[in-house]
Amino acid sequence: MVVAGVLFDSRDAEFIADPYPTFADLRRRGEVHWHDELGLFVAVSHAACSAVLRHRGLGRIWSDVRPVAEFASFNLLHRNSLLENEPPTHTRLRRLVAAAFARGHVERLRPWVGDLAARLVDELVERIADQGSADLLDHVAGPLPVAVIAELLGVPDGDRPLLQPWSNAIVKMYEYGLADDRRRAAEQAAREFVDYLRGLVAVRRREPGRDLLSDLVAVTDSDGARLTEDELVATAVLLLMAGHEATVNVIGNGVLALLRHRDQWQRLVADRGLLASATEELIRFDAPLQLFERTATAEVEIAGQVVRPGEKIAALLGAAARDPAVFADPDTLDVGRSPNPHLGFGAGIHYCLGAPLARIEVEAALGALLDRLPDAEVAAEPRRRPEFVIRGWRELPLARARTR
Repeated sequence: MVVAGVLFDSRDAEFIADPYPTFADLRRRGEVHWHDELGLFVAVSHAACSAVLRHRGLGRIWSDVRPVAEFASFNLLHRNSLLENEPPTHTRLRRLVAAAFARGHVERLRPWVGDLAARLVDELVERIADQGSADLLDHVAGPLPVAVIAELLGVPDGDRPLLQPWSNAIVKMYEYGLADDRRRAAEQAAREFVDYLRGLVAVRRREPGRDLLSDLVAVTDSDGARLTEDELVATAVLLLMAGHEATVNVIGNGVLALLRHRDQWQRLVADRGLLASATEELIRFDAPLQLFERTATAEVEIAGQVVRPGEKIAALLGAAARDPAVFADPDTLDVGRSPNPHLGFGAGIHYCLGAPLARIEVEAALGALLDRLPDAEVAAEPRRRPEFVIRGWRELPLARARTR
């Protein structure tokens, strides 16, 4: 049975603080529901969410933000994005981007990421020694993924501070009911980012390097086709936004979860062999991306609910991740959980190309914290970001545990 109505208020602070009891109640009442506020169906079981992500009758169908003239750059990035297109355009884009990725960039960066994570955590520890506490997000979780994507793309060192503010502003547009000033800020950030990347692409055409952007400029498919300049720019922006926003929040959400479940933190302190399974569990336990939309291109049935052409349905990934039909004791954090078929990187043709790199970043950050700050504790109550779709914290102050 599908229940319609106001299932939850996506702007309510209490719901945002802990949406999981609401999700559990919705799962008990049915697998798919109509949400009045969001204007779409929401899938809440793991099976229904997986079907939403995989069904070829459901696609990422981009619709320009309006007024179109006022959001030219934001719309350009999404019209040309791998994530916002379906076959045959998606097939061509993914083939070309995957071919560029396949030139060893992820493994090339693995030792560099480990060294960077260690340096950032060393700086965090020094600040804690000097000041008594320091913010994990400011000093580790935020700068790490931005630096990694900048290194991956070959962004010059002096330009790298530009990237995180652009990403932060643009992704606000994925929330519901965004204020007009935030919408204008997102378009301005998109315009500045597009202009910057056009310049960097021009440099890489003249002076190719060992970076991914140079390979994206050069890559061709079997027919000799290349990425257009707009597609190059959109791909670079997608890599930054997806790579930064997901990773920073996996690290932030995950470290807080571990410190609030001290027995699991101590398991990792004692056994680094659990880092890989812990990374998957942190993605599952407090999902950094809570909702992902699809639009029906044909009549589709998901868990008994018919979705007609043009109607939208979203996978509530945080709900899927706590489904007891798939995960034993789903509200329990278990860093050794196996198997762990979470949907945090998507599924089907839109499965995240950057998943291997994200895993390397999270493992490197966790490993460095465990090595250098095994006695970490939360220094003060963290402040949560007020958004639902992208779930994370404004700050997470850490300190060394007091000797008792």
